[in-house]
Amino acid sequence: MKRAVSISIGSSKRDKAVEVTLLGEKISIERIGTNGDIEAAALKYKELDGTVDAFGMGGGDLGAMTDGKWYPFYSVLPMARYVKKTPLVDGTGLKNTLENKAPGFINEKIGDYLNAHGRKVLMTAGVDRWGLSKAFVDAGFETVFGDLMFGLDLPFAIHTLGQLKTLAALLMPIAGRLPYSWIYPLGEKQEKRTPKWGKYYEWATVIAGDFHLIRRFMPDNLEGKVIVTNTTTAENVEELRKAGVKYLITTTPVLEGRSFGTNMMEAALVAVAGKGRPLTWPELTEMLDKLGFEPQLQELN
Repeated sequence: MKRAVSISIGSSKRDKAVEVTLLGEKISIERIGTNGDIEAAALKYKELDGTVDAFGMGGGDLGAMTDGKWYPFYSVLPMARYVKKTPLVDGTGLKNTLENKAPGFINEKIGDYLNAHGRKVLMTAGVDRWGLSKAFVDAGFETVFGDLMFGLDLPFAIHTLGQLKTLAALLMPIAGRLPYSWIYPLGEKQEKRTPKWGKYYEWATVIAGDFHLIRRFMPDNLEGKVIVTNTTTAENVEELRKAGVKYLITTTPVLEGRSFGTNMMEAALVAVAGKGRPLTWPELTEMLDKLGFEPQLQELN
């Protein structure tokens, strides 16, 4: 049996292991959290390197791919320093292949609902999810990008892909050198929720992006909203239901009540492919087509 492991600097409370069959191959996929401890994650990689078929990097990214330009997160890179044998991915490949399908899927499944309530999207962080951001814009959605609000706590909305690209060019060389915990909640901070930026949550019909960023500032009332995300646990889904969310779309498959992160699912595909290296975007697209992977829709209210 193939084995893919995501080692995450997120909360260990979200750990999960399942066995699935992909393209006729049985595979164990497992998520291990280290509660914000980058060094503990590095040592776990060292322990497992060469013994598993693929690694995912969870809770942090090696960098952000924005319109074809790569911006490293230097504070996260040491986490992978002991990985010498096992291929390692951080989900960037699926963020620019699988996630691109989400706007078209939404149009097909709930287009009438969007037409009635407004085709307006709040992307919590567009720089990190350029593929999804561009796909929403190309599909005709009015989109606000919350990178400055959700990442740097600055009260400025971004309204165009051009502005987002310029922001990345200006700020990512600096932001990429900040401690990762300054721009993204880690460990126990993932459990906290402090409502903020309420007018943008209220304005949007669709709220999309990383689940921890969505939840970090979300208001108590999300009645009628559409959430597009992943890494949701059964508890997260129930929380969204109680908040009044109408539809939840996860960009990765739901396995035993859990939608895993893009890094975990990309690692699973790398393990199944058996090439001993990360897959190219065309290779990922080909595998996704064979698997028939597409976003999954849940009607919560």
